[in-house]
Amino acid sequence: MEIVKALTPNLKPEPDWHNLGFGAIVTDHMFLMDYTEGRGWHDARIVPYAPLALDPAAIVLHYGVEVFEGLKAYYAGEGNILLFRPDANARRINNSSKRLCIPPLPEEDFVQAVTELVSVDKRWVPKLPDTSLYIRPFIIATEARLGVKRSDTYQFIIILSPVGAYYAEGLDPVKIFVEDEYVRSVRGGTGFTKCGGNYAAGLVAQYKAKELGYSQVLWLDGAERTYIDEVGTMNVMFKIEGQVVTPELSSGTILPGVTRDSVLKLLENWGIPTVERRISLEELRLAAQSGRLEEAFGTGTAAVISPIGELNIHGAKVVLNNGQIGPLTQKLYDTLTDIQWGRVKDPFGWTLRI
Repeated sequence: MEIVKALTPNLKPEPDWHNLGFGAIVTDHMFLMDYTEGRGWHDARIVPYAPLALDPAAIVLHYGVEVFEGLKAYYAGEGNILLFRPDANARRINNSSKRLCIPPLPEEDFVQAVTELVSVDKRWVPKLPDTSLYIRPFIIATEARLGVKRSDTYQFIIILSPVGAYYAEGLDPVKIFVEDEYVRSVRGGTGFTKCGGNYAAGLVAQYKAKELGYSQVLWLDGAERTYIDEVGTMNVMFKIEGQVVTPELSSGTILPGVTRDSVLKLLENWGIPTVERRISLEELRLAAQSGRLEEAFGTGTAAVISPIGELNIHGAKVVLNNGQIGPLTQKLYDTLTDIQWGRVKDPFGWTLRI
């Protein structure tokens, strides 16, 4: 794929690297590529970051036809920058696109676009501990038409943001509110895709949880409101009597996380038993009550590994592992971040050096 580069002569000032927050800062450039029915994907380019020119009747604005991804670039010392499993994100955006009738994007073009944009804006890759360059690729339906239909035109866009920790708590255990009023997804819906509608529909529960003093929502299944699905921005895992249990993906209601998959592969490599199955909230409550629930943690690109120290189940507070991070959770975080930052050898071939 040929990428035309029109770089800005007016570079932005560097941010305060010690106070990045998450997602509040954007870099100098962005990647754009257009799709036209009958022509396919075309006109790949890297241009100065600027507002988009979008028709008010664009399908994305009225019917939410869009998908997105999230991955990161890490500074590995001596000028080296690493991407973590960008091929997995390329596959997943196409999986999401298929569900929303968006044309597939060649996976090699996705990886090339990410690689070249990060190379152009490499000065924005932060070097301090627990910081990284967050990469947001997304596809939007741009045809101007007030009618529910498959769009004839799309735009693939990538923007970049230097970030710190996703949760203010950092690696301190977070408190999670179990949502039993609203649901995130249902079988046959879009739960397995990474599309904005999933997150927009979850805002009401997220803010309810925050008003009660909780960092995130733990969603239950949409049919019976009995089984664990996932946290608002993470997949979730539980260590029960030495075995790591996580909700299965077969229902199609849960996002197949890249970090989730990485954790399962690490656990398998370490010989720690894992099982993917349905987990009822009652089973979880009883396991916590009896002391069999030893650790709980979320997995996701933004937070990597986030220990869970408390669950609010129907108004009852359940404290896990005395509110402390567990040894397995700590080991997973250390191992993943060591691989991502290039501090240890990558035995899985997950990292791509830019």
